[in-house]
Amino acid sequence: MKRIHSIDIVRGIVMIIMALDHVRDLMHIDSITQSPTDFTTTTPILFFTRWITHLCAPIFVFLAGTSAYMSLKNNNNISHTRRNLFRRGLVLLLLEFTIVNFAIFFDVGFHTLLFEVIASTGFGFIILSLLLKLSSKQLGITGLLIIFLHNLTPLIPFGETSILKVILTPLFSPAAIPLFAGKAFVVGYPPIPWLGIMLVGFACGSYFEKSKEKTEKIFLKIGLGALALFTVMRFINIYGDGLPWTSQRDTVFTFMSFMNISKYPPSLVFCLVTLGIMFLLLAFSERLSDKFKNILSVYGKVPLFYFIIHFYLIHLITLLVLSLQVFHFSQFEFASGTFGRPKGIESGLPLWAVYIIWLAVVTVLYKPCQWYGQYKETHKNWWLKYI
Repeated sequence: MKRIHSIDIVRGIVMIIMALDHVRDLMHIDSITQSPTDFTTTTPILFFTRWITHLCAPIFVFLAGTSAYMSLKNNNNISHTRRNLFRRGLVLLLLEFTIVNFAIFFDVGFHTLLFEVIASTGFGFIILSLLLKLSSKQLGITGLLIIFLHNLTPLIPFGETSILKVILTPLFSPAAIPLFAGKAFVVGYPPIPWLGIMLVGFACGSYFEKSKEKTEKIFLKIGLGALALFTVMRFINIYGDGLPWTSQRDTVFTFMSFMNISKYPPSLVFCLVTLGIMFLLLAFSERLSDKFKNILSVYGKVPLFYFIIHFYLIHLITLLVLSLQVFHFSQFEFASGTFGRPKGIESGLPLWAVYIIWLAVVTVLYKPCQWYGQYKETHKNWWLKYI
């Protein structure tokens, strides 16, 4: 399949940014007890350290849909593409509940099964594979309807014990479902809203078939339009997000409240601002220096490989930090969702150290990602298409 350089570049940007959020989650001294969006305790730098990483999941899922479109166009075979997407979806679901979940918690008992971005992408691929006979326009309209209207689902008057509520809630909203023996299934990325983003990404794949100049102009218009609509809807403060903004103690914190948007599930205004920024990145990515583009593409060409190994590396460093802070292995908590960090005891690193660890992780992973990207280009093993 012919690679689209702007996709690799932008995906590389979000892969790098994503590592910052995961280092903060696992290592920041206050990550267990302090929310970056709690305005009574947060700071501007902590808030925006979290906020910038909002770009990662929607761009990742959107470009996954775009890549599915390019795959279909390159082989021009709906049946073949359907099989590949369906299988890839199943593989992503399997990876999420095994290798990825273990990387997050290091919990051999798998007390918490997380349905997050990898599983949501896998679900999206499976549904997309079943819808491939629809036109790109029809899929795009379906995706836009989901993005613009899914915020209405909490208003549907289901009874608290209604079977429809039990079934539909995890599809549209975060949910925790008790299983057995103290285990739980946690839906962090409800699949339907993220499916909407993937379908729009698929529909936008045709823009990449146009000339570079036309593509840049289209993406610039869409990006600016999305950001303008975000600003208007957020200012009106009536619809589009479950977290209305409010005046705070000063201008900076009021702006933070304005930008404090819902990712779980991805609200309309969340999608407008994150995807609006993505379109601007796509419009201008080819204008970067060749050296910078090549570096970013190394990460963008192997996103799943990077995703998996960066989590293991970050978690191993977390345990090393805990050991250096004189915690004994017997104190590590792996089943409680604290990533190994002891409950009720201060541990972790200040935010400035989180940034240093983040840069080190990204730097260390450059060569492995470069090697794996070259390996994929020169080998035809069947499993390479899935990772």
